[in-house]
Amino acid sequence: MNRVRLLIFNAALGALDYRVPDGMDVVPGSVVVAPLGPRQIVGIVWDDGRLPGDPVPDARLRPLLGRLPVPPLRAELRRLIEWTADYYCAPLSAVARMVLSSGGALKGPATMTEYRLSGGLPERMTPKRELALAALEGEQATLRELAAIAGVSEGVLRGLVNQGALEPVEVDCDRPYPRAGASFSEPELSAEQAEVASRFVAATRDGGFAPFLLDGVTGSGKTETYFEAIAESLRNGRQTLVLLPEIALTEAFLRRFEERFGAPPVVWHSSLKSTERRRAWRAIASGAAQVVVGARSALFLPYGQLGLIVVDEAHEVSFKQDEGVRYNARDVAVMRARFEHIPVILASATPALESLQMAEAGIYERLVLPSRFGGASMPKIETVNLTEEQPERGRWLAPRLARELFARLERGEQSLLFLNRRGYAPLTLCRHCGYRFQCPNCSAWLVEHRLSRRLACHHCGHQAETPDRCPECGEPDCLVACGPGVERIADEVAEILPDARVAVATSDTLNSPEKAAAFVAQAEAGAIDVIVGTQLVTKGFHFPELTLVGVVDADLGLEGGDLRAAERTYQQVAQVAGRAGRGAKPGEVLIQTRHPDAPVIAALAAGDRDAFYEAETEARRHAGAPPFGRWAAIIVSSEDESEAREAANRIGATRPQLPDVQILGPAPAPMSLLRGRYRYRLLLNARRSAEVQKVIREWLGALSFPQGVRVGVDIDPYSFV
Repeated sequence: MNRVRLLIFNAALGALDYRVPDGMDVVPGSVVVAPLGPRQIVGIVWDDGRLPGDPVPDARLRPLLGRLPVPPLRAELRRLIEWTADYYCAPLSAVARMVLSSGGALKGPATMTEYRLSGGLPERMTPKRELALAALEGEQATLRELAAIAGVSEGVLRGLVNQGALEPVEVDCDRPYPRAGASFSEPELSAEQAEVASRFVAATRDGGFAPFLLDGVTGSGKTETYFEAIAESLRNGRQTLVLLPEIALTEAFLRRFEERFGAPPVVWHSSLKSTERRRAWRAIASGAAQVVVGARSALFLPYGQLGLIVVDEAHEVSFKQDEGVRYNARDVAVMRARFEHIPVILASATPALESLQMAEAGIYERLVLPSRFGGASMPKIETVNLTEEQPERGRWLAPRLARELFARLERGEQSLLFLNRRGYAPLTLCRHCGYRFQCPNCSAWLVEHRLSRRLACHHCGHQAETPDRCPECGEPDCLVACGPGVERIADEVAEILPDARVAVATSDTLNSPEKAAAFVAQAEAGAIDVIVGTQLVTKGFHFPELTLVGVVDADLGLEGGDLRAAERTYQQVAQVAGRAGRGAKPGEVLIQTRHPDAPVIAALAAGDRDAFYEAETEARRHAGAPPFGRWAAIIVSSEDESEAREAANRIGATRPQLPDVQILGPAPAPMSLLRGRYRYRLLLNARRSAEVQKVIREWLGALSFPQGVRVGVDIDPYSFV
């Protein structure tokens, strides 16, 4: 191979041709350095004939500068990159960039200097130094990372280094991870679990593409069954990837994993320090990382010898990426397993309708765990009709729910209140002039967070201090919180039960695996009486003393224009209900609603999941919605509103007229201003037979737009804002 075509990370430039110098050995998948003008760029050697573009004459080819010391990307991963780019209408380079997600890992073996507290104190103590010393207890990282942890400047830490309070530590960047043992602590499985586990073990041992839907009620021991498949993968010397939907679930999972296999898995998520990310990436690429547990981005890592993929809580919406490459990790995981010729397990107590239809069609093998492990019973579920059992004025918990909270506290049992709304109140207004606090960057109200005394936008992250007077009329003490968030519910619990120990569990309070681990430890130790949380607490947690779950507002998820609202509401409420009665004591669930006769609420109260899914299936079939039809969204945005509107109208005016594709819009997006950009949307509703991606590429490819306009494509959208 004396000439190669590179995939580079600039979609505007396309593929580039280079000459391979004598003595340099490159193969498809090799990661190389090449010249581009006066700069040097990183690229991936791609297979002949698979990247479009006219070949450059041999005489004009510039030579490659070097090959980076990492294993070539395997053919299976290159095919996954191509499929993902094609299916989700994304640039090939953007997908490939997710594979090479650790720049430091590409530089080869190395050591580096990290720092930790030495135990000594500086000669002169300042408030910043005192803050740093308190925050860095038990921490070891680079100065930049320690500065972020402590909330001080790097200059403060350099002063502590000079004073001997911080000491340098030379670290091998590629030191091996502890080895997991397949037989370290083998569990006793129930007959139902053993039957399911044996099927997983056989598929993992035999290899070949085998997609499974593990459909088990909450508390049925799904994790233990797929742990046996992981054990078989370990025995075979193959790698396993386990995808989790939330970073907060990681610590609880890691502990269970270590108890079973004697060593923690390799972790991959956005909160990793650069040194941790580098070490993990290289261990994964070399095949040394036995089991990887991570968020959706772990799916695109270059595994050396992947043997099994598990997607836990596979129904979760957080597996859908809504920025950049808008992919669904659940579906891409199935495709990766197909390219790798390995089994994939989708585990859930409330599977997505699409997954159930794939099982119905015989494409997925469905394995069912119908009862809880150890004889625990499913909780009793009742509705509280808020039109008849109204909460007291200024409160949000109905009297019956308040009484049950008191009864659980008296018996020393735990309760959980679920409201999928962070902060104290979703809207703050002035009772004097009616002024409402709105985000300057988004068409959204600012949410009051009373614990941190701030108003925050949950879409762009804008924050402001909560003022003492109205910024419009200047009147003091006139600001009113409208509606409840979890912080307000926690305050109400504190009023009703002044002796109760209350914990607020949201992505604000459990924003790292360490904080989540501390929360779990407190709950398990009985140091928490009432948990008030968002969807973060609906899955993954096992508290044996938790016997009451109260759903504060079951109707909340049914509001708005979400076309999957009923399914999402069912999944969320069913999952949070599953936290109750997982131990020896029976559980009870109270669902507060103003619409007890709504099909989804009635199905939840009756515990009739099959009836709900059957009705939802027929509604989707009638509407031509997924999985019986195809959806795709086109999102047009610009900082200039008229520019965005004109671009959207141009797209709408040139829409193709096709019998199997209906195109709606353009219309202003429900969130018409997001992060300072005005947005318009079009929605395609197509039959399953339609080549939606081809239609969109040809349609948009014929148009050009001003530089400030962005046109995004979302295949199989989950968000309609």
